[in-house]
Amino acid sequence: MTEINIPNDYPVELDAPDISPYRNGNTDIPYIWRFDSGKAGPNVMISAIVHGNEPCGAIALDWLLKKDIRPQAGSLSLAFMNIAAYEAFDPADPNATRWVEEDFNRVWETDVLDGERDSVELRRAREVRPALTGIDFLLDIHSMQHLAPPLMMTGRHARAKRLAASVGVPDRVVGDAGHAAGRRMRDYAAFDDPDASQTALLIECGQHWEASAGDLARESAARFLVATGVAAPDLLEQFPGSAAEQSAFTVIEAVTIQSDVFVFAEPFSGGEIIARKGTLLGYDGERAVVTPEDDIMLVMPSKRLWRGQTAVRLARRDAP
Repeated sequence: MTEINIPNDYPVELDAPDISPYRNGNTDIPYIWRFDSGKAGPNVMISAIVHGNEPCGAIALDWLLKKDIRPQAGSLSLAFMNIAAYEAFDPADPNATRWVEEDFNRVWETDVLDGERDSVELRRAREVRPALTGIDFLLDIHSMQHLAPPLMMTGRHARAKRLAASVGVPDRVVGDAGHAAGRRMRDYAAFDDPDASQTALLIECGQHWEASAGDLARESAARFLVATGVAAPDLLEQFPGSAAEQSAFTVIEAVTIQSDVFVFAEPFSGGEIIARKGTLLGYDGERAVVTPEDDIMLVMPSKRLWRGQTAVRLARRDAP
């Protein structure tokens, strides 16, 4: 995996909480906690720090654990994922610790998890994999490289967009099929099975280190627990605003880099709506990359512009 050496353009406004008090967990898997109500209901998980330089998810889980939130029905799992990368996080070089050896969120193919390949991230993925067994609803908390509108990523199936509508934040919801570089945890196993009921959401809470990302991580976690019936509505008293009026989009193309050099035509940050078909977005080597149709939203243009990585995703607005 290419070493991450990307200058930081943004102030680090968030303090990464100390998660060492949660090391032992209560599931025989370090840093994973599970609480059972003893009553019928869904098995729900909220996961965080799949990427080590995204502290907003750790802030949300730390908040839930300190509040002693317990399920009123079903079970609740709270899972800190890529511990090694998170422990290496350095505000002076905050881009460097997205991962240690490879992207934890690209290893969730069964043949990869069961194969012989080895890395820090794969060893941890294999360790936490049993905790995902039997989970009915997953919220995986993330953040983004650029200052851009937050997004709820719902995968390929309509049931996840329905759950996103029940959560109610943020105001943009995007369905997509992931990345050519590997499968995300939110697409693992039944979460991506068209005939299953298990449903996963992945929220991008804003730029990695902006203060509002921590606020949205807490609010989305609370709303998710209420929407799934695991928590009572009074959990939302700290968040008095109403749910957002959401707009839904679906990714129609993930621009996967084919050459050794990719250059954007403009300093895109994500969330831009490009009005006209054929608008130049950048060059993949000598190949011009343009919008395939009118009214296209740019989803999370990347700074990691390496062969095989996703440069940007192009999303079409859903029909009313």
